[in-house]
Order: sequence, then C-alpha cells, then structure tokens
Amino acid sequence: MKIPKHIENILSELEKAGYQAYLVGGCVRDFLMDREPFDWDITTNAKPEEIQKIFTDSVYENDFGTVGVKIRHSETETEVVEVTPFRKEESYTDKRHPDKVIFTQKVEDDLARRDFTINAIALKLDANLRMSTNDTNENTNIVDPFGGMEDIKSKIIKAVGKPEDRFNEDALRMMRAVRFAAQLGFDIEPATKLAIKNLANNLKAISHERIRDELTKLIGSADPEKGIILMQELGLLKIVLPEVEEGVGVTQNKHHIYNVFEHLVKSLGFAAKYNYNIYVRFASLLHDIGKPRTKEGTGEDASFHGHEFVGARMTTQALERLKFSKDFIEKVYTLVRYHMFYYNVDEVTEKSVRRLVRKVGPENMEELLELRQSERKGSGVPKAEPYRLRHLKYMIDKVSRDPLTVGMLKVNGNDVMIVLEVAPGPKIGHILNALLEEVIDDPARNEKEKLIERIKELNKLSSEELVKLAQAGKDKLEEEKEKEDEGIKEKYYVK
Repeated sequence: MKIPKHIENILSELEKAGYQAYLVGGCVRDFLMDREPFDWDITTNAKPEEIQKIFTDSVYENDFGTVGVKIRHSETETEVVEVTPFRKEESYTDKRHPDKVIFTQKVEDDLARRDFTINAIALKLDANLRMSTNDTNENTNIVDPFGGMEDIKSKIIKAVGKPEDRFNEDALRMMRAVRFAAQLGFDIEPATKLAIKNLANNLKAISHERIRDELTKLIGSADPEKGIILMQELGLLKIVLPEVEEGVGVTQNKHHIYNVFEHLVKSLGFAAKYNYNIYVRFASLLHDIGKPRTKEGTGEDASFHGHEFVGARMTTQALERLKFSKDFIEKVYTLVRYHMFYYNVDEVTEKSVRRLVRKVGPENMEELLELRQSERKGSGVPKAEPYRLRHLKYMIDKVSRDPLTVGMLKVNGNDVMIVLEVAPGPKIGHILNALLEEVIDDPARNEKEKLIERIKELNKLSSEELVKLAQAGKDKLEEEKEKEDEGIKEKYYVK
C-alpha cells in the first residue's frame, strides 16, 4: 500500500533534519488491516517550534504541541496534516483535556497516552520510504509496546494500560470503543468492557457536540446495530439516547416478533446493510420511539395509536439536545412523522399519493421508501414487499408532474397582480393557496387560462371569504391526512 507523496515528504524532511518521525494511530491500524486510511497522523521527537522551522507554512494554535502542516495541492485545495511531538500527559480534570503536557524523546511515552492498543502502534518507513509488516525485513520499524498488532489479529478492542485511567482521561473514549467495535467488527475485551459499564455516567461530562459526532460515526459504521446494542448493554445509551432505551423490553402485538428496542436496532441494521444514507439510518433507529409512550393494551392485541406523531416530537427533542443542525433535524423528523404512510396497491389513489408527496416533500420520498423497507425487514418479515414499493414509486413518478406547491402552478403572484391590477399583498398568497388546493384535487385545472378565470372569480369574494377558503383548503388537507392515519392504524400492521 502506498502512502501519499506529501506524507512521505513530511516524514523525510523531519528525518533529514535529524529527528525521528513515525506514522501513528488509525492510519497504522488501517494499514495493518489492509484498509484505506482515512487520515494520516505523524509523531516526532521534534518540538513544536522545531517542526515549524522545518515547515514554515504551518499553524500552531493549541496547548498540546500539535502543529498543522499545510499542504497546498492546488490553488483552491489545501490539506492540513497534523504533526505532534512525542508527549506525556498528566491528569484530566475535565475528563477531556490533559491538565499538563510534557514533551519527551521516546515514542513509547507517546503511545502510552493513547486510547486503545490497536491505535498505539507507531510505524517508521524504511530507507526507501516503504511500509512493510514482514517481520524478517530488517528495514521494518514497528513500535508496538502494548500488543496492538496481536489485538488486531484477534479482533479485540483493549484499552492501553488500565482502562479506568484511559476513560477517566477522556470519557468519550467509551463511545469510541463501541464505535470501533461496530466499525471494525471487533469485540471489546472484558476488562475494558467492565470499566465502561462502571464509568458510563462520566459521559455526562462530555459536550453534546462531541457525543453527536461520535454517535454519527457509529450510526454510519458497517455494523451500527452491534454498536447500539453495546451502548445499551454498557449503560451508555440511556445517557446519549434515552428515547431509544425506553423501548427495551416493551413488547408489541401479534404482528411483531421483536420488542420495540430490538425492532429499532434491527431496522437500523438493515439500513446499514442496504447502505442507506445517514438520514435513513437515524430515522430507522428512531421511527418507533413513540411506541412505549402510546402503548395501549397488552399482549398480541396491544396498539400504539399516534406513535408516529409522538415519536416525531421525541426525535426533534433528542436531535436538538445533541446539537444537530436544523436541516438534519427537519429531515429526520419528516421521515419519522410520515413513516406510517399507506400504500395498498388496490386502494391508493393518485390523489392520496399527491397529498403524501406534498406533505413529505418530493426531495424526501426516496428516503421515506428506504425507511419503510428497513423497518419492514427489521420486523422480521421475509421480504419488504418489493412489488408494492415499485408500484408506489411508479405512482410517485406519475404524480410528480402534478402541482404540489404554489411554485408549480401555471400562474404566479405576478400573474395575479397583473390580472387583478393590484399591488403586492396578503391577498395574492391567499388566492394562490386557494388555487393550489383546487388543483391538487384536479390537476387538469392547472392550465393558465383556467387559472386566470378562476383568479377573477376568487377576486369577487370578500377578504374574509377568501381567507376562509384558502385556510379551509389547508385544514381539509390536514384533516383528511389525519383521518387517513387514524383509519389505517388498526388495520395496518407489518406482515
């Protein structure tokens, strides 16, 4: 495996200046596993000021010795490679940052401060700037004081030294252990696992932003189902996503072979298997979190009326707490809110599909269908009824040419002002909304000539009547959707 030329150059320049230089951390782990490294980290016995003398185009704006070496690939593309001096760290009062950093001359000191043995391996290039793991090759220089290579072979996540010390230094490492297990397909060794279970509450000291980023990596990993189950077993889930924890042990009805928690993680697992995007993965994990709070009855006849509404609100609260962006929250909320859509081939009409697309948004329909497939497979069914999904996709494609928003009408606000010879004002919007609701019911009305005539008719109404008509159309649309939701809840079960 080759490393990028600019990484070779940094290592070479450090050694030419008389310093030691190693690749370290995740890039070495990935190299040893024949995985493409995500990024490249370098450690050296040069001090920060010495690193900056060698690489004048660099930045040093932290208290931990890390120098960012700027690599300009083009006029518009710049990469920053982190070069960090060998260092020791003392106590972590805030369970995130070391209170004191001491630079050292031994790479082993630097490896001792790292989180897990698989990340505590340093690799030095041979004289020809090549990497090799052949133990008989005299040019190979791998520093592995904690047995990380053996743990990679054994597929084990093991803390460096005492796991309690590592997790007390940075409590987020507990989530990182789970994430690596999900990402790499490894198991967490017993002592490390026990330490996580005992110290899980320390995660409360970590910022929501850091937890959000680690959770996103976990959900986006190869096996997020395994990761969420581990988080629950080790006491981390009730801190990060207590809404999902509520589903543990909550049985469903005769049409579900799994309890709520099991169903959620299995739905997430299938979303990952199908390589769906991060929005669908989060929605798969969260889509039924409203069930424990809406459950009525017991046993095989239990019901969960309105769980999608409750779950959507809970989803918003959870993602806001974890500081996700507004756009991310709105996307996942929409998927959770409308995941109970009805699509019986013999009963679904173009009108109902148009209303669904308008509610969900054309840009979200593909992901909503992916969520449905994931949650159906996560219910234990043998297949996700692909014919029905294909049929619904056909219907969506067919009605996508129909007007679903004011912007898709054959007239716009300027047309209304010209026809009525009026200035901009609320009346223009009321007329357009009234037109839209009529056209949704009958797309054939979406012809400019017909709409202009209708504009003239609507203009004859009083302001109160026009506002009432526009609002009545909106209310009717919402009422019909709610009735549809309520009407299918008792007969709609995942088969």
